[in-house]
Amino acid sequence: MDISNFDFNLPKSLIASRPLKPRSSAKLLFYEKSSIKDLFFFNLPDILSKNDLLVFNNTKVLPALLYGHVIQSKNDNLINKKFEFLLVNQFNKKDWFCLCKPLKKVESGNKIFFSNRLSAQILKKDEKGIILRFEFNGNFYENLNKTGFMPIPPYIRKIRNIDLSDKKDYQPIFSQKWGSIASPTASLHFDEELINKLKEKDIKFCFVTLHVGIGTFNPIRSKNILEHEMHSEYGEINKQSANTINNTLQAGGRVIPVGTTCLRILESMIIKEKKVIPFSGYTNIFITPGYKFKVASGLITNFHLPKSSLFILVSSFVGLKNAKKIYSHAIKKRYRFFSYGDGSILLK
Repeated sequence: MDISNFDFNLPKSLIASRPLKPRSSAKLLFYEKSSIKDLFFFNLPDILSKNDLLVFNNTKVLPALLYGHVIQSKNDNLINKKFEFLLVNQFNKKDWFCLCKPLKKVESGNKIFFSNRLSAQILKKDEKGIILRFEFNGNFYENLNKTGFMPIPPYIRKIRNIDLSDKKDYQPIFSQKWGSIASPTASLHFDEELINKLKEKDIKFCFVTLHVGIGTFNPIRSKNILEHEMHSEYGEINKQSANTINNTLQAGGRVIPVGTTCLRILESMIIKEKKVIPFSGYTNIFITPGYKFKVASGLITNFHLPKSSLFILVSSFVGLKNAKKIYSHAIKKRYRFFSYGDGSILLK
């Protein structure tokens, strides 16, 4: 299937650079049975029933973007030069694979200074990135939280600089487990007030984990989407959440993942006798049109980039024709797009 089928024109003015406040005041496009309604996220409890189950991703976004200066190099021209590093994969307590800008100018053996409590040495470099070995006092994540910046997407950074407000704005309120380098952004629309209203209506929810990695956002470079290979990302579902999901399915209720990351980890799980089995491991599932969904009967998600694996996933869920209809409506009604934008609830 040709990638051009998943393209559309988006006015740059619709790219959101900041979230709305309160979070639940964002627009919510409600799609069901080919019908579209324009709502707000605070209307969500009114369109769900107590038989529905919302599944959230409890991953916590790392302040994975670091700016460091070279303090040790054979090349004097590199001393004190500033570089940008994005933490991607952790190998052990100290070693990380990172993307680096500009990559061509760093060398194996360079020592990088990030702060008085955090530095690193480049152990290895190849055409994809580098491996950093960090040196620090105390807890690594506490040091990273003080020194690093939220890895907000490049299309936002073209509009404005990262600032301290992103540390709160780009983190879901129920995040628990450090591990993502991007936010499960559909969750960003949920605030305490909305959660309390959902509880008042006795709408159930549970949590799974998928640490969002670079694979979710890597561009598709192949003309035929079936030739694209996703990078693996780590995920978990515990026994309690598996039981909650199974009970909902058995009762005929709807399982509605909040975000494409939740949907992907749910659909990665082994289904045995129509039951979800607790899961812990890596998934590189790439959902394309024709996929038969086993768990999800609804999806809450933001509006995604053209020709992205995420828009392809949405097209797989509702059909390409319907996906284009939904996005055309959202553009006409001036919904805000991408990570800090508005969202949709898609029901089968």
